[in-house]
Amino acid sequence: MSKFFPDPIKDLPQADIPINGLKAYLSQSKEHQILFMEFTEDTDLPEHCHAAQVGFVLKGRIDMTIAGQKKTFTTGDIYHIPAGVLHSGKIHAGYADITFFHEPDRYSAKQK
Repeated sequence: MSKFFPDPIKDLPQADIPINGLKAYLSQSKEHQILFMEFTEDTDLPEHCHAAQVGFVLKGRIDMTIAGQKKTFTTGDIYHIPAGVLHSGKIHAGYADITFFHEPDRYSAKQK
């Protein structure tokens, strides 16, 4: 259960993302997706790439390597990952963000 996001966000469909300790709410468009995510466990993200991504850090900390550059983002920071750029990271428990994916089918909604 979300302890961070208010009811209008929690009323969105949950995204089907198989990561322990992640709760993600999905706002869907024809051109993109916006996810409201919060993590209750530390999570390692293996190196990967996809369409462009922009993250708005609401609380906590994420350590990322984007195109070989290591950076830490914390509350109030914004990060951008251009399309096709390799990236990886470590998300620390207590992290929450709003993430924009410039692709409409990155994730699907969980089946009820």
